Amino acid sequence: MTGLLSSLSELLPMPGELAGILLLSLFVSGVAILVSMLVGVPAGIFLGLHRFPGRGFLVTLVNTGMGLPPVVVGLFVFLLLARSGPLGGLDLLYTPWAMVLAQVVIATPLVVGITLAAIQGLDARLHLQILSLGASTGQLYWKLVKEARLSLVAALAAGFGSIISEVGAVMMVGGNIKGQTRVMTTAIVLQTRQGEFANAIVLGTILLALALGINWLFTWVQQRQKA
Repeated sequence: MTGLLSSLSELLPMPGELAGILLLSLFVSGVAILVSMLVGVPAGIFLGLHRFPGRGFLVTLVNTGMGLPPVVVGLFVFLLLARSGPLGGLDLLYTPWAMVLAQVVIATPLVVGITLAAIQGLDARLHLQILSLGASTGQLYWKLVKEARLSLVAALAAGFGSIISEVGAVMMVGGNIKGQTRVMTTAIVLQTRQGEFANAIVLGTILLALALGINWLFTWVQQRQKA
């Protein structure tokens, strides 16, 4: 316990590194979950409302993506952004934007899958009723979002939780570069490899507290909407 408190006192006064790592973690995961929601919610609603050839295959891909190993995502994004890859000219590898892309790939199937389940759980006559009142497609989607808002908050929480704690993919495409791409999870891995277990425990505690606080906020919003 003494060693833990000593490590805590040594880490917390380091705003330049610790605060930077924390802020970068929030930035990367925040941008990634925002993009995932903007893409995943409309996609989930579309799959929930429409029947077309190939829909079953797309749903299977979504369900598979919900359990996709992060290291596989990291490998895919690495090959995509490598100099010999199709997007190598953008020079995004080992930057925060490569990490954002990897996290988007991880979180989007979760958002799509939960949104799809939420839309299918609504009364099948609801969207027909909305359309009969003269609503446009955009108005229909917005109304369904409001009806399924509790499930969408769960999708937001699940997607964010899956990426804020992810390490394999961001390590592969970010490189864990000090001051540039080092986030909380990769910093924990680095401290553990160096034998600085007390520092790793402190960082892990901060990460757990961060995840707990954010999920408490999501839960509060969800329960408030329910009430």
